[in-house]
Amino acid sequence: MDRSKLVAITTGAIALVLSIAYLLLVQLLDFRGEMVPAPMDLGLVPVLLRGLLS
Repeated sequence: MDRSKLVAITTGAIALVLSIAYLLLVQLLDFRGEMVPAPMDLGLVPVLLRGLLS
């Protein structure tokens, strides 16, 4: 087997491993459930209201 064929097979194997790892990572992240938004900092509400009302 010449060098170019070996490089092609090695590159294909690495691409296959990376794609399977990516799919597993996406499945793991999706399995965690629905995303919950971050809580709002209620300490800023009076400051924002004061800015809107003035």
